[in-house]
Amino acid sequence: MQYRYTARTQEGKEVLGAMDAASLDLAVSSLQKKNLIIISIEPSKEKIERFVDLFSFSGILSNVKTQDIVLFSRELATLFEAKVPIINSLNIIISETSNKALRRRLSDIQDDIRGGISLSQAFARHPEIFSRFFVSMVKSGEESGKLEEIFKFLADYLERSFELQRKARNALIYPAFVLSAFVAVMGLMLIFVIPKLSSILEETGQNVPIYTKIVIGSSNFLINFGFILLIFLAVLGVFIYRYARTESGKVYFARLLLSIPIIGNLYRKLYLSRIADNLSTLFSGGITALRALDITSEVVGSEIYKRILMDSLESVKGGSMISDSFSKYNDIPSLFSQMIRIGEETGKLDYILKSLAGFYRRDVDNMVDNLVSLIEPVLILALGLGVGLLVAAVLIPIYNLSTAF
Repeated sequence: MQYRYTARTQEGKEVLGAMDAASLDLAVSSLQKKNLIIISIEPSKEKIERFVDLFSFSGILSNVKTQDIVLFSRELATLFEAKVPIINSLNIIISETSNKALRRRLSDIQDDIRGGISLSQAFARHPEIFSRFFVSMVKSGEESGKLEEIFKFLADYLERSFELQRKARNALIYPAFVLSAFVAVMGLMLIFVIPKLSSILEETGQNVPIYTKIVIGSSNFLINFGFILLIFLAVLGVFIYRYARTESGKVYFARLLLSIPIIGNLYRKLYLSRIADNLSTLFSGGITALRALDITSEVVGSEIYKRILMDSLESVKGGSMISDSFSKYNDIPSLFSQMIRIGEETGKLDYILKSLAGFYRRDVDNMVDNLVSLIEPVLILALGLGVGLLVAAVLIPIYNLSTAF
């Protein structure tokens, strides 16, 4: 079992830590053998809390979200600016936060800092919440003595990144939901409604149009082979999922996404904005070009652009400029690489990258707004056409049958 303890050395220095022992007595005995004066010792509740968080409904709802990290960064920047010590700052934030998962992890970070490790190292122990990008920025703030500025940078960056992702995601949620509902309704009609109407038409022996035959054939196929179709789709889904996790699969689907008309262009500009924003923020925080490219490759979100950044990293190691490396790739627009070249030549690369990020971010915003305004009428037209064809395929033969008598 694990025990957390607070103790003092013979010189009076306070020590915090954790240890594994079969019982409380053995834990106390082990600490005393190290000439430590025990102040407090108790069983660690970390494993129990993690188990409860994993399997309880409240634990699922308390996942740390981007908004929580943005708020945490802003609060910490404000407290640092007011010269509040880090331990006291974390105490204040822990008492104010309503997110159970974040509160528990901040408590762990506070314990780690009391144990003598740096703030960036404490954050690095929780990669599920604090990305390598976040940790590297905090480390640069520690080295430069500008932690309050770094946390402001981080809060602004995370807010911009989240807003951009939210807009792109929301633009696709509505059409995906409507199309899914349309497919479900059409499937139900083909399985439950069309067979009853087609039986009437078959009894009369009337010749039906080709589009009606297609609808009836589709209905018969779903009824007779629907289960097999579901199994096939499930197997196909598993195969695609596994393939998408391979290196070649990641590249294939990343390229497929970028090749989709309109949507591909939207995501291309989203990735370019993210690259420029990440590099600008890292350079402003004093991160070297090599580390900035390496970190950005991990958070860009596209296997295509990740490979471009990693290849550029190797080129820069060999003495090339970033702009020269980017100009070799068709997925990097000439405007992007030319602007970076200007930044490198003038010594204002972080400013140029910030301008590029703003340019592409505004472009993405405009594309999303236009896409949203076009989606609704296009969907209405497409759904109306689909339903109209289905209704016509059924009602026209019935109408012809009624006029025949």
